[in-house]
Amino acid sequence: MQALQVRELAENHGGCGLVDLAVPEPGPGEVRVRVRAAAVNFPDLLMTRGAYQLKPDLPFVPGLEFAGEVDALGEGVLRWSVGDAVIGGNRFGAMADYVVVPAAALRAKPGRLSWEEAAAYGVAYLTAYVALVRCARVEAGETVLVHGAAGGVGLATVDLGKALGAQVIAAASSAEKRAALAEYYAPDAVIAADPGFRDEVKALTGGRGADVIFDPVGGDIFDESTRCIAFGGRLLVIGFASGRIPEVSVNMPLIKGFSVVGVRAGEYGRRFPARGAENIAAIDALAAEGRIRPHVHAALALADWREGFAMLERRAVVGKVVLIP
Repeated sequence: MQALQVRELAENHGGCGLVDLAVPEPGPGEVRVRVRAAAVNFPDLLMTRGAYQLKPDLPFVPGLEFAGEVDALGEGVLRWSVGDAVIGGNRFGAMADYVVVPAAALRAKPGRLSWEEAAAYGVAYLTAYVALVRCARVEAGETVLVHGAAGGVGLATVDLGKALGAQVIAAASSAEKRAALAEYYAPDAVIAADPGFRDEVKALTGGRGADVIFDPVGGDIFDESTRCIAFGGRLLVIGFASGRIPEVSVNMPLIKGFSVVGVRAGEYGRRFPARGAENIAAIDALAAEGRIRPHVHAALALADWREGFAMLERRAVVGKVVLIP
């Protein structure tokens, strides 16, 4: 089979390349899946240079999430049958013709979704769900400000926020991204992520500020967000795409009555397995019902992996990029 393999850790993915490998055999409790689409996520890129917290032994095949068909069953697997359409998540291994994963790591592919959409929604929408439902407990009618709204997780949060009945303000860095947001998901407002956005947020909310702020950017965006959050609001810390980890003087959340909440969707599921399973079931149900609509920016052949990686690094993606083995 063909696979993208990381042979050594290097900048600019210099240790990566396409290779021919033996088709893996599933062991007891495992399933082999013929991969039809594999999503590209930032952790995949970081792992190629050893900059992510997970550091697989070399060589390894990157790829966190995928969609495909069950191809072979290991001993003791009863839940799945050959030919079943499935989606799954694994810590790595999906950027290949075939991947072997524990049977428990698979779910049925929602019938409404294409292979590409099915591969692209799990990680992003799970993060959005944990953020908005578990951490923020967002209610219908509340205002949610989403920073980085054109990225994979940000776009999922815009979409999910609308599905939950929130008033969504989407902030993005370029006019092209803002136009795409308005076209694909029609948030209640689309604004520029420029200094001074707090004034626009306050104007849109009648001076109250946003009830919930979703921030995967950090840096100056976080600093200014503390000045346009409503009393009793929840400021969700997702990440630091800007490169600067911000700080907040605790007198600000005291005086303004807001909470700063860290969001780690994967760790949430590991800490609370029952709730984690409920989260996954909830996003799968929303997808099956057509209430959420994952957006695929580009579907590229596996041989074009470098182009897909570069799209993410240039912040040129609205939604997700997927690779087709």
